[in-house]
Formats: sequence, structure tokens, C-alpha cells
Amino acid sequence: MTQFIRTPPENFASLADFAHPPRYHAWQDMRIHYVDAGPADAPVMLLLHGMPTWAYLYRDMIPTLVAAGYRCIAPDHLGFGRSDKPTDVHWYTIARHVEILTSLIVGLDLKRVTLVCQDWGGPIGLAQAVLMPERFERLIVMNTWLHHPDYEYTPAIRAWNRNWHEGGLFHRPRPDVALIMVLSAGLAGPDVILPALTRGEAPAFTGPAARIYEGFSAPFRGLPDEAFNGLRRFPRSIPFDGYHDGNGAAQTHHYRVLLDWPKPVHFVWGCADDVFTEAWGRAWADRMKASFDAIDAGHFLQNTHGKAIAERIVERIAEEPRGRAGGRTP
Repeated sequence: MTQFIRTPPENFASLADFAHPPRYHAWQDMRIHYVDAGPADAPVMLLLHGMPTWAYLYRDMIPTLVAAGYRCIAPDHLGFGRSDKPTDVHWYTIARHVEILTSLIVGLDLKRVTLVCQDWGGPIGLAQAVLMPERFERLIVMNTWLHHPDYEYTPAIRAWNRNWHEGGLFHRPRPDVALIMVLSAGLAGPDVILPALTRGEAPAFTGPAARIYEGFSAPFRGLPDEAFNGLRRFPRSIPFDGYHDGNGAAQTHHYRVLLDWPKPVHFVWGCADDVFTEAWGRAWADRMKASFDAIDAGHFLQNTHGKAIAERIVERIAEEPRGRAGGRTP
């Protein structure tokens, strides 16, 4: 039996901007949470988050996509959001996250899927398009990567990894990752966020900063330190310098297969990101013969520009030559 922690539902009760009823998919002895919004028979937008976020990242995109005629499925990886949180840090591997998402897609029998992925949602989600291409109509790629031998990891991503090891900024009990989301949104500066992180005391945020902080702190508020192990594992799974738990060999295979992806691909990129840079995003889009939309945003572009991104996705799909997608669009 897996040892895990379940976030109490009252942690999410006050999220007025994310009032979707929770849905759950069983995987072994745990629950994977997902949002399911829009008509059940509509083409699907599969919205995948990364680190340190959850489905709440897509709160401003879901209404626009549903209004455009899509069914939005936004799952939380195990260890994140409303999903259960295994306590063993070594339980978490990228291959296991891939397997669990496959189980959800097959369990819900999702078809006519548009994959929307960012951060770790890229390696986990793009694997699904390689494994089950018949279920996917197109790919929407945002600020992510797939490991391959020629990929050059930026100083920013190496620093992110380093900060989760001993002596790093986040190597501490119950690291308050919601502070990162306030900082990245430009709603508080490092002079406010870094002391709060080291002290373990959140500032008295107001306005939009309070809303974002509440949303991204909800999955972990009041939980013991072991509930944070999913957070710890993602940064330390980045497969550089010979590290193997990040599924790097599989990522390389998926990268090479997807360079010949025959269906539509659209890149929407936060070009102020120092982790996954504009230059990398443009180069990848060129190799995939994909469109590229530059957004004046950082790494978590859905958090700051969600509605505009959703509108652009709908526009890009409408511009596709008839017959390119694997099925009908709304």
C-alpha cells in the first residue's frame, strides 16, 4: 500500500476563480484529480501543468476554451494540486508520471485531443502523442523541452536544480513554492519574496498577489513536510550530467519522433523566460515546421496571460488548412 497524504477539500473552498467540481481517476490505491469542463462530446483540450503548479494555472484559459466549443481536461500530477501526494521522495519518476497520465487518457477514453503543455507537462504530455498518436489532433507547446543530446541547459535551469539540493534556497522543510508564483507574476519583488521564503512566513498579500498566493498555496497549506516530496523530485529529475531518473533516453526518442509529427503544431512562448529561452522555442518550432507566437511573459505565461493565450490558440486552430487535424474542430 502506498503511503500518501490527501489535501483536505477545505483548502480549496475559497478559490472563487476556480470553482470547478473535483473529478477523480483511480490509479492503484490513489486518486488523480482532474478538472472536466465543457460538453462531454466536444473535442478535448488536455491542459498539462508542470512544477510547482497545478490545474489552477489554467483558470483564465478554461472559460475561453469552453466558450469556443472545447471540453477542457486539466489533471493534477500525483504530488500536486488536489491529487494524492505519495510521501516517499523516490516514488516519483518521470516514467511513472507518464504512465499515470496514459491511464487517465485511456480511462476517460479521450479522443480528438489538443495537447496544451508547459514545463514538465511537456515531457509528460508529449510522450502521450508518441504513444497514442491516434488520440491527438494537434500540439500546443509552451515553454518546455524534451531532453536530447544536443540540448543546452541554461544557467537558469541549472540554478533551479541546484537550489533543491543541500545548501540551496528550496532545500528546507515545507518550501513555500506559492511565493515563486507571486514573484514570477511581477506582483512582489525578490526583496519581499526571498526573506519570506527563508523565514517560512508569507507576507500579507493583497489584491491579485493574494489571489495567486492563495491559489498556489492551497494544495500544501497545513500539510506535513512529506507532502512536499513531489515538488522536490521534479527539479532533481532534470536529466543533465548523467542523471537517469528524468527519463532522458525516452525523451530523446520522443523528441526525434515528434520532429516528423504530421499534424498541426503551434508554439506559444513566454519570451522573457530565462529557463526555456525564446531562441530555443523558435529553433524547436522551426524544426517542427510549427507556428510561433511570442508572448511578452515569463516562464508561467498561463498565470499572467491566460485569456490572451487561449484566444490565440483558438485563432491558430481556425487558421489551420481544412483536413490537417485528426478530426473535426468546433
